[in-house]
Amino acid sequence: MPHAYTQNTLHIIFSTKDRRKSIPKDFQPTLWSYIAGVCKNHGILAHSIGGADDHLHLLIQLPQSQPLAKAVLTIKSNSSRWAHTQNHKFAWQEGYAAFSVSASQIPAVLRYIQNQAVHHKKMSFDAEFLTLLKKHNIPFNPKFALA
Repeated sequence: MPHAYTQNTLHIIFSTKDRRKSIPKDFQPTLWSYIAGVCKNHGILAHSIGGADDHLHLLIQLPQSQPLAKAVLTIKSNSSRWAHTQNHKFAWQEGYAAFSVSASQIPAVLRYIQNQAVHHKKMSFDAEFLTLLKKHNIPFNPKFALA
């Protein structure tokens, strides 16, 4: 589309199945790097990838032709399949959260993702997740949001 101009930058969050702490700290940099490669191979610009032993944050920019759900499925399926080949047995949860990010807020979200270790000394992932849903005015049922 020669006359389509888009900036689809999204902050995406998803957790491990049952929020199990199944991504060891020493494996995280390798997994985040692998996910960056998956993104690159599928035309997704990964601004930042980070997280903790039970969840992942991504700040990505999707090409206009890439549906969000397909991008998340691609990232999850490729990364969990690869992790199994590296003897790290885990699965991602079924759902995800995605928040649009304006260009002016990209630096703040980058800092937020890069400072996950410090952030989670003060707040649990469950509390963080609910806070972000509320901040973005996304209606939710706690029974499912925390599952």
